[in-house]
Amino acid sequence: MRVWLHRIGTGGLAVALLAFAGLAGAQFKMAYIDPLSGGAASAGVNSQKHVVFFADRINAAGGLNGEKIEILSYDNKVSPQESLIALKKAIDEGARIIVQGNGSSVALAITDAVLKHNERNPGKEVLFFNYAAIDPALTNDKCNFWHFRFDADVDMKMAAFGDAMVNDKSIRKVYLINQDYSFGKAVAAAAHKMLAQKRPDVQIVGEELHPLQKVQDFSPYVAKIKASGADTVITGNWSNDMLLLVKAGKDADLKVKWFTYYGGGLGSVPAIGRDGVGTLKQVTEHHKNVLPTLLPEEEAFHKRYTDKSDELYYWRIRNMFAMLDAAAKKAKSNDPIKLARALEGLQLDTPLGPMQMRADNHQLLQPLFVSTLSDKARFDVEHTGLGFVTDEKIDAAKTALPTTCKMQRPS
Repeated sequence: MRVWLHRIGTGGLAVALLAFAGLAGAQFKMAYIDPLSGGAASAGVNSQKHVVFFADRINAAGGLNGEKIEILSYDNKVSPQESLIALKKAIDEGARIIVQGNGSSVALAITDAVLKHNERNPGKEVLFFNYAAIDPALTNDKCNFWHFRFDADVDMKMAAFGDAMVNDKSIRKVYLINQDYSFGKAVAAAAHKMLAQKRPDVQIVGEELHPLQKVQDFSPYVAKIKASGADTVITGNWSNDMLLLVKAGKDADLKVKWFTYYGGGLGSVPAIGRDGVGTLKQVTEHHKNVLPTLLPEEEAFHKRYTDKSDELYYWRIRNMFAMLDAAAKKAKSNDPIKLARALEGLQLDTPLGPMQMRADNHQLLQPLFVSTLSDKARFDVEHTGLGFVTDEKIDAAKTALPTTCKMQRPS
């Protein structure tokens, strides 16, 4: 595991190994714990750029109650064990907020460790900001006061897909392929439940769980999908597991609709190319063609990061920092407990519609969009000439689902 300090130059992200001694000007420390190497590095490095970008925007406006944000980054290789080592180092270095997203198994380990740390160290509490780990358990049976999720969970996204599938009678046979860990299993379970409720006429003709970020050749899996006669694939795959899956499908001339959680993630659209037009679908809180023009944040992000793969994909990270900034102003304090109390129930308007942090389970409610890859989109993805267009928008309030969370709050 390495610890990095990230500074932005005009040509992109310059990364330098951090020696903490003598660091000047950083007062509010946030620890970013995610994969910066290995098979999931493309997702980790891209989201890291988002975290630095939006932290710098707050700093340029004066910081959090006058304190500038410093981002400490740790490479966890999508390992819960590495993440717990990083968490201890981050707390020792004074981090007050832990940021993580890639891997629900990692998030489950972090949220338990943060809860134990805070119970044992009153006055030295930290918060856990989760921007992408979407196992429903994290805001249900495993919920706790210190954890806040800024992405819609598995069930919320599957419900959005269900609405999109209701009227598409061409969908008759579905194949489920997901990563073999808590998130992938949750996607498969949610698909079974959703199809039974909304499309009981649809047959699940195959189901597969594969190792997380270890498969280099998905052609054997694609061969099974073809042999099943499936016309539709539902997958929660992300990073390399997403782009390699759709690439293998393209190479094998697999003719299916792809209902994906992360089909617009880095590398996936270039991998599938025009074979994805009209067939590659995603459910997200944002895409570049939600509005007729690019948002100011998108234009600024593209100006700062000039590589063709640098897309403002994680709008939820934008929302996370907007919520943090608003909570700090509301609390008039950067104390983690006061920030947490200010976040509960917090409502903000955004260019895409209002959002609210649920007080009962700390799940952000924000608009969701089901979209399909098109060759007629105004703005493309990764300079491919292809972009996503909206099929359906689900307002924030309509994404809310019942929760089993029984929140225990500090006295």
